[in-house]
Amino acid sequence: MSHHSPNPEPTPEPAPVAALPDGRARKPRVVILFGGRSGEHAVSVATAGGVLGAIDRDKYDVIPVGITRQGQWVLAEDTPGRWAITDGRLPEVTAGGGEVVLPLAVGERALRVLAPGQVPEVLGDVDVVFPLLHGPFGEDGTLQGLLELADVHYVGAGVLASAVGMDKHFMKLVLAGQGLPVGPYAVIRPGEWDTRRDVCVQTVETLGLPLFVKPARAGSSLGISRVDDLADLPAAVEEARRHDPKVIVEAGITGREIECAVLGGRAGARPRASLPGEIVVTGGEHTFYDYEAKYLDEANVRLSCPADLPENLIKEIQEVAVRTFEAVGAEGLSRVDVFVTDDDQVIVNEINTMPGFTPFSMYPRMWQASGMTYAELVDELVQLALDRPTGLR
Repeated sequence: MSHHSPNPEPTPEPAPVAALPDGRARKPRVVILFGGRSGEHAVSVATAGGVLGAIDRDKYDVIPVGITRQGQWVLAEDTPGRWAITDGRLPEVTAGGGEVVLPLAVGERALRVLAPGQVPEVLGDVDVVFPLLHGPFGEDGTLQGLLELADVHYVGAGVLASAVGMDKHFMKLVLAGQGLPVGPYAVIRPGEWDTRRDVCVQTVETLGLPLFVKPARAGSSLGISRVDDLADLPAAVEEARRHDPKVIVEAGITGREIECAVLGGRAGARPRASLPGEIVVTGGEHTFYDYEAKYLDEANVRLSCPADLPENLIKEIQEVAVRTFEAVGAEGLSRVDVFVTDDDQVIVNEINTMPGFTPFSMYPRMWQASGMTYAELVDELVQLALDRPTGLR
């Protein structure tokens, strides 16, 4: 099947799972893992609400596990509405119950709840973890490494792809090394702004204006500033450094912002690309698609999907998106963001290995436009995770 075709492939039989003590095959047990220590905690929590509401309970046993901002793992409420962003109020995981421990021993996958002064409650073996964490300590390979150590199946990219996808500096190096088009940029490494500021400024000046100053390893547009006057550069760098000691400065690219959703292929087939979508920021409040525009100010942002593009350009964007996914060695899902310039060049902005995944996020909406519902997408991602081996692959 061509990876350009948006229609899902026929679903193979679910991977076999351990039988229950009475010999009956049990449903695969899926841990929905969300929250975390990064600045994107609330986005992750809202995403979990969407997935909890959509996952097929007849097919899977579901255990919601939240990670607090302090890093505690707790058994979370299985009520999707509890985790939604309502009236601008951002949801949060708090340590209300006991800590949850996933023992790091190969072959020992039973999830236990440890509450102070009580006998541990065993929740049973985990078959797959669906990590809906964004940003550092979740989307950057650290959690993926933990799950690899425990020999547990999980949804999404592995350790290296997650780390490369999270670090915009190394992402650009890898993509350029694979012959993919990336825009001009400069990197301000940790400590350089304090010790060699004049050199940093000289390098950045060659990029022209406007500039986008970003934390190298944060997401959801946190800490990003648009700079139209070099006098504003120091403040922008300081803002980015509040989120990450490493800063990346990108030359502004004039063009349409187009996104494409990529889904791993089954049984060795190439990854699949959705129809592309376009972000149009309409209000004067936002000079680019920033955090508030993304999550709190939906009135001034229009997400048009599928994007109004000629067929040949759609095919090129899909091909670039799949090549980007393959370049970093991604698995499961990724959203690839590109610029389409006035002369129809496609330039990769970034790959996001755990994109926003609420029912209103671009990733599921692009698949919806391509013929796959949110619930089908959740199911397909769990099946891809069950099908692939753990360890080196």
